Amino acid sequence: MADWPATLDGARALDAADPLSAFRERFVIADPALIYLDGNSLGRLPRATAGRLATVVEEEWGERLVRGWGEGWFEAPQRIGGKLAGLLGATADEVVLADSTSVNLFKLALAALLARPERRVVVTDDLNFPSDLYVLESAARLAGGAVRVVPSADGIHGPVEALAAALDGDTALLSLSHTVFKSGYTYDMAALTAAAHRAGAPALWDLSHSAGAVAVDLNGAAADLAVGCTYKYLNGGPGAPAFLYVRRDLQAALANPISGWIGRRDPFDFALDYAPAPGIGRFLTGTPPILSLSAVEPGVEMLLEAGMERLRERSLRLSEYLIARWQARLEPLGFRLNSPRDPARRGSHVSLGHADGLRVNLALIHDQQVLPDFRRPDNIRLGIAPLYNTFADIHTAVERLRAVVVERLYERYDATGLLVT
Repeated sequence: MADWPATLDGARALDAADPLSAFRERFVIADPALIYLDGNSLGRLPRATAGRLATVVEEEWGERLVRGWGEGWFEAPQRIGGKLAGLLGATADEVVLADSTSVNLFKLALAALLARPERRVVVTDDLNFPSDLYVLESAARLAGGAVRVVPSADGIHGPVEALAAALDGDTALLSLSHTVFKSGYTYDMAALTAAAHRAGAPALWDLSHSAGAVAVDLNGAAADLAVGCTYKYLNGGPGAPAFLYVRRDLQAALANPISGWIGRRDPFDFALDYAPAPGIGRFLTGTPPILSLSAVEPGVEMLLEAGMERLRERSLRLSEYLIARWQARLEPLGFRLNSPRDPARRGSHVSLGHADGLRVNLALIHDQQVLPDFRRPDNIRLGIAPLYNTFADIHTAVERLRAVVVERLYERYDATGLLVT
């Protein structure tokens, strides 16, 4: 591990030496005293987004009215998806923005199941986002199949060998979160995809905690299918449309199970029979949400400008620094590292466990102006967005987290029955 500086001035020196630090000024930061470490749940607002939305609302909608559909609105899901493809190691005609992550997961999972009706089992793990499991169970049930959930041995690391062993001739689909939501464990996408292919099954990846912070190479990994949200590290805004990826050679072989007029070959002939559009467009369903789609584009453009290789390098440096500060300042106070130590297997958030984790989290928010999030049973998740989080943020957050325990500030809070967002 690097010989990291132990002082706030040393952390600020690291920021000053990193050219990516300049991107922080391109985000709305209404309260400079707040340390925001929840970018893995909702990214900050890019300054350019407000201007982009004003143009769409005032000029395109306000002046052009319905003519906007013929002046770029209909093409927006593929245009923005094509840009996003550059962050995911895909080609522009393999990614489209549409619907929510859950809806896209359902569409692609059921499409894969229906394409191979003789295979009945979806394989996943117990680290997957629960909503993904609900969707996979629904899709499998509709196709007459079932979901096989492979447990993790420690709740942190993916059960790679057990997953590979679970893949067999009855496997219709392997579906995993690339970066898991609690621990931040990140799978070797190429290796697990290859294991699925050896069993004759496609792989479907949820990139929600990877896109925009972790290097993703869908084409290099020979990935078949993927979905993900745009409101975390892509900074698309609350409830922003999600994306889906279908490898080019699979697009004609899969049928969108939620057929809609926007995914039809010629939506404006209003024929009563459905003929799918060519290419990735067949996986669209309903009318594109133009305002929220438009809010996604500036964040994607900024990430492309920064470059994923540099972003991932900064993300790893920030998380390594956080773990070094945990070891020096928090581990002696009973904080556990609930994320992988291996940086190659870690995403861009770090989870710290504590026996009073939820109460510590509440004190951190209300008394110390640090905003992380919490996942039961004990995970204080510190989400590092490399475009705007800094080494100084990390240093300050750790010191404030230490104060919560040393000064016993968490004892003021009763977490009984509290809902956690």
